[in-house]
Amino acid sequence: MSHTIRRFFMIIALALTTVVMLPIATAATPTTVDGVTTIHLDQYNGYFAATETLAGLKPGKYRFVVTNKAGKMVGFQIQDGSSHQQLDMFPLEPGQTRESVVDIGEGGFRYRCPINPTPWYEVDVKS
Repeated sequence: MSHTIRRFFMIIALALTTVVMLPIATAATPTTVDGVTTIHLDQYNGYFAATETLAGLKPGKYRFVVTNKAGKMVGFQIQDGSSHQQLDMFPLEPGQTRESVVDIGEGGFRYRCPINPTPWYEVDVKS
């Protein structure tokens, strides 16, 4: 009987690992149309979730599509990663989606919510 219980727990552990890792393994590659690369960000209570992978981004023009899924007023602030120069900042009402088109250089970028405090998300960009 202990073999059966052990096997049961191993199957449950494998299933949970698959469910947890699936969103990470299936992150989409950002799409670029007419020279503008689109990144979708969902903001929850205290963190952002990106639909596309943020690894391997190149300098260029980016459209950030930000959706408030926190259920309360939040904001989006994006800065140059090196100089910390403000590129854009705006509030979002619950359920609201807004877009920001900015030029990202080799210094990368960082973003956060200045209203519902989140950490700075620092993203490297390389040529």
